[in-house]
Order: sequence, then structure tokens, then C-alpha cells
Amino acid sequence: MSGTAWNAAVVVAAGRGIRIGGDVPKQYRSVGGRAVLTRTLAALAAHPDLTLIQPVIAADAASFYHACVEELDPVLRAKLAAPVEGGATRQQSVRAGLEALVLEALDATSAVAGAPGLVLVHDAARPHVDTALIDRALVAGRDHGAAVPGIAVTDTIKIVEDLGAGIGRVRETPARESLRAVQTPQAFAFAPLLAAHRAAAEAGLHGFTDDGALAEWAGLDVVVFEGDPRNRKITQPSDLIEADRGFSGSDALPSEPETDSMTTYVTRLGTGFDVHAFTEGDHVWLGGVKIPADRGVLAHSDGDVALHALTDALLGAIADGDIGTHFPPSDEQWRGASSDRFLAHAVKLVRDRGGRIDHLDITVLAEAPRIGAHREAIRARIAEICGVPLSSVSIKATTTEKLGFVGRAEGLAAQAAATIRLPEDDAA
Repeated sequence: MSGTAWNAAVVVAAGRGIRIGGDVPKQYRSVGGRAVLTRTLAALAAHPDLTLIQPVIAADAASFYHACVEELDPVLRAKLAAPVEGGATRQQSVRAGLEALVLEALDATSAVAGAPGLVLVHDAARPHVDTALIDRALVAGRDHGAAVPGIAVTDTIKIVEDLGAGIGRVRETPARESLRAVQTPQAFAFAPLLAAHRAAAEAGLHGFTDDGALAEWAGLDVVVFEGDPRNRKITQPSDLIEADRGFSGSDALPSEPETDSMTTYVTRLGTGFDVHAFTEGDHVWLGGVKIPADRGVLAHSDGDVALHALTDALLGAIADGDIGTHFPPSDEQWRGASSDRFLAHAVKLVRDRGGRIDHLDITVLAEAPRIGAHREAIRARIAEICGVPLSSVSIKATTTEKLGFVGRAEGLAAQAAATIRLPEDDAA
């Protein structure tokens, strides 16, 4: 692409989303059967005038992110740059994405050459972004160098002085005709925006909550173009519910076949069981969590009986063999492998069939180690791998009253059940 102007998008997905509640950040929560971030990335990557999408994620969110990307059509996935780690503030995260684009342009193996001419900055939590809005952003950014989408304010706005205890004294009532509620994607000439970010960081300023404000601070002229009332940011639980309702007619993403809103689903239940003997060691893996123990387990992979049983339960629900069929122990590439890879593969197979995961239930059978202190961490890890709400994951433990190999503390086992829904035609 040498000598050819190209456009990029930075997707800011490094936030914790704590205001919405729960243990899964809002950008990884499901709306209409797909993660918010999956829908956002798909919408941007499907636009023909965007060459490269640069995601910015939290340091500990790699598994969440990769589960989202796995659901994308390969054509869309090819337009995603490797994710980079965000900062403590939104401003720092955007700069990390911009700097990553500079490195991408300098990489001799990259599909792009030279820095992008135009960059869009978009919030991951705005999955309703559509082609028309992206078109308007690109045109406005190209024509003016700095442009943000805005929608007219219908409520009367008051500027107040905080008096404490939830009381504010009105200082001004601006004319609402001149007010706009600003959204993303915001469009900028790449070089000036990068320079503005670097200058703000050099000045020790890190509190800009949108790039339009930072561009104004840097002396750039910023214009407002027509936004989209549907392009709401998911912030509160009610926003998530509304987005789920809005997307519920179709799981499909760009480059995927549309799902008929009248599709009938059939409930399937799959079960799984796994067992491993104890051996020398100082830990065991259970549900994707490393638990200290006085012994380890004898296994070809990491020996996570909980994830192995759950993988088999999902595979059973779609009648697609078992874990040994997909990951044979005779294959050396799986020696010592992390079992989250097996579970993520089974999840992808369910979703490739148009399926939805409703509930996952696991029982660990062991005299030791005790999992009580690790229960919530295990639930959260499984929810992360499977891209489901924490409320959809149950983990229990029991002993066998000193009976059998478990009772003799010779090993441990797990059984699992997975409830899913498949489109009726596919389930037949």
C-alpha cells in the first residue's frame, strides 16, 4: 500500500465497566447472543474504507478479547491489528493505540506502509455504530481534520455549583439549541491528533475524556457532524438490557448470514466427566485457576478435570465427539497445554452452529484440595472463557465419604452439565 492513503480506527476497550455491575466488563457482556466488543469490531472491520482496526484492551483481558475475535468472520479478523495494553485513563489508552499504529506502519512485514492519513477513535461500548455513521465520520474528518458526531440535546441543561449533599446552585442555563451530546467515532487527521496526545502527556495532562476536547486544548478546530441517536453508549444495566433487546432479532455479524428473527431454538443438554490421578507436584488446575496443593496430577495437558468435563459437556450438547477426538493425547502439541484452549474451542463450535450457551454446572469430586476459597475465581474464569454472565456458571465440590479412589485421595474427578440452545434446523 506504499504511497496510498489509508484509514485506521482505534477501539478503546480497556475500561473496567464497573458501573454496570457484575464481574465481566461491559464490553465483553453479551447482547443478542454476541459480545458487545465483537459487534463493535465487526461493524468497523466491515467498512471498506477502514484498512486497519487497532484494539486497546486491559492487561488482564486477553482471554476475553480473543473469545470475541474468534466469533468474527476471518475476512474481518484479518483487519485487526494485535491488541495493545491500555492505560489508567481513556486518554492514555487512546495514545497507546495511536502509538501502536505508528509501529505498525514502520513494520516491514505489515500490510500497510506509512502512518494512516485519518484515524477514527471509537468506544468499544457503542456496538450500534453503523456504516452510515462511519461514512459521515470519514467525510467530516477528511474535510475538516477534526470532527466529532453529536446529537441535539432535547432536555434543558443547567450549569450548577455543587453545594454538597446532592444540591447544586444554578449558575447558568445555556441555550439548548447550541448544545450537542457528543458520541464516537470521532475522526481526526492522524498526525495532528498524535502530536496533541504527546503534547498533553508531556504537559502532565491525563484527564481528557474524549479526543475532541483534547484536540480543542491543542488548538485544533473541531467540527460537529450529525450523530445517531441509536449509537448509545452502554453504561448502565438498563443500557445493556436495551441493547440485548435491540440485537435479539439476529446473532449475525457483518459477513455472516442473517439469522431469521423467527428462528425456533431447541434446548440441548450435554454432560461430561473427567478424572486424573495424583502425582508429585505443588498445585492443581481447576476451572482455569491454579490452586496450591501438596500434589499435582498426572496428565498429558495441564490436567484440569473441571474444564475437561465442561468441554465434553459442550461437545456432547452438539453431538460432536469428545475432547479426545478434537485434542488427541497422542498429539505432542497438546502436552502441557492449557485447558482453556480446549474449552474455548468447544464454545466456538457451539456458536458456529448458531447456538447459545444458557448454563454451565460443574461438580468437583475430591478429598483435597478444597475449592471453597477459589469458587468465585473459578466461576469468573469460566465465564470469561465462555463469554457468558457469571450467573450462568455454577461450581460445586463434594467428597465420596472416603469411598473409592477419590475417597482414598488417589486422584480427583469432575462431572459437568451444559445447557445450550441450537436453531431447530441445525439441531435436527
